[in-house]
Amino acid sequence: MRKAQDLSVLRAVAAEIKARRAHLEISQEELAHRADVHRSFVARLEVARSQPSLGVLFRLAEALEVDVGELTKAIAQRYRKEQRKTIRATLK
Repeated sequence: MRKAQDLSVLRAVAAEIKARRAHLEISQEELAHRADVHRSFVARLEVARSQPSLGVLFRLAEALEVDVGELTKAIAQRYRKEQRKTIRATLK
């Protein structure tokens, strides 16, 4: 079983990739083609079931037409938001 912190990272990656793909109005298949990964891997990323390696993260950033630094910064912001949500839920 994954730790809550790991789930927060997965959820942040999932949300950011899905949002950027939607902004570009491309399918999972198109993103997969651009990043040279399998479409099912993109699907697993977007539902927080898998995480990309560092090399794949770079390819995803390029495929999403964004600098990898900007992508990781956006993921970090989503992660912090997810962590706050998790903390609030455990306090209830």
